Amino acid sequence: MAQHKPFDMDDLTKRMKGAVATLKHEFAGLRTGRASVTLLEPVHVDAYGSSMPLNQVATVNAPEPRLLTVQVWDRGLATAVDKAIRSAGLGLNPQLDGQLLRIPIPPLTEDRRKELSKIAAKYAEAARVAVRNIRRDGMEHLKALEKEHQISEDEHKKKHDLVQKATDSHVKEIDDALAGKEKEIMQV
Repeated sequence: MAQHKPFDMDDLTKRMKGAVATLKHEFAGLRTGRASVTLLEPVHVDAYGSSMPLNQVATVNAPEPRLLTVQVWDRGLATAVDKAIRSAGLGLNPQLDGQLLRIPIPPLTEDRRKELSKIAAKYAEAARVAVRNIRRDGMEHLKALEKEHQISEDEHKKKHDLVQKATDSHVKEIDDALAGKEKEIMQV
């Protein structure tokens, strides 16, 4: 009979934290009508014969709540950066001034706010599912260890409760992050 590796609560917790971190990263990319440098993270520029992340060819700043600036380091790439931002599907129209692009952030319409809230909820649900899948993996591992008499019934119960507590706290963190993002999206 194959021996299972010992139960590792730290690994489960780390994986759950990873799901929450991924969610927060996805939330950062959702445009809320406020200027945020993370808004341009998905933008890639065709530069020097390859596709490069914007932050490798320029400095992005948010000097005002409704304005982003992009300082391109190489004057020859300014038009490529402008084109990349326009074609990134973010609904942004940069104004090019030498090596500096000014990007006004248009206010969100009510429909767009509702759409963004739905997207945020979808991201949150995917994160909850990921956390629950990690929980299920942990529970199945514990069951197998007990079945093979590698851990006692009491130990199984204790670790089961630990896994459940970790799951509950990470799902709560996801719910809190979603509530915060929805509030941010709906603010006028």
